[in-house]
Amino acid sequence: MRVLIAEDDDLSRRLLEVTLSKAGFEVAVTRDGSAALQILEGADPPKIAVLDWMMPGTDGVEVCRRLRATTLAEPTYCILLTAKDRVEDIVEGLQAGADDYITKPFEREELLARVRVGVRILALQTSLAERVRQLEEALARVKTLQGLLPICSYCKKIRNDQNYWQQVDTYVTQHSAARFSHGICPECYESVVKPQLEEVKKK
Repeated sequence: MRVLIAEDDDLSRRLLEVTLSKAGFEVAVTRDGSAALQILEGADPPKIAVLDWMMPGTDGVEVCRRLRATTLAEPTYCILLTAKDRVEDIVEGLQAGADDYITKPFEREELLARVRVGVRILALQTSLAERVRQLEEALARVKTLQGLLPICSYCKKIRNDQNYWQQVDTYVTQHSAARFSHGICPECYESVVKPQLEEVKKK
């Protein structure tokens, strides 16, 4: 999976790049938020972005804010890298659209753990989106029964839109995904079938 690093400090940027590359991630590197936005809003952007909070020009928080204001086909998982550790600062970053944060100086294992959390969440989002798509397709294929259905008081046939009377099972099958398996209820057995059987035995 591709990960974008946006960090203006040369040492931190190199450390991030080496750590993620050794862990098997494909890494793209930028030095400021404007360049990061160009990549993240371009074609086939990285799925995860590690963004330094304090950068010249467009900072990491502003990158998160702008990304959340756009309608990307697949949202980017954003991790803020910051020396700020006050609760107010963390809340500000998360409210701006960050998914997670790491405080400087960061531990390599913590960085990898948080990036891998992002990988798992993105996989879950992709799986959920696919399930929703399949459900929407299934619902689109289902014909629904609705409105007032004229039904005969005696034989229980239903009148269709062409003013033709149909058996209930035929009508429902044509207008929904339901299918019928026929059987005999106890009442009909006693009142209809049993007398017929008795009549046959007498012959």
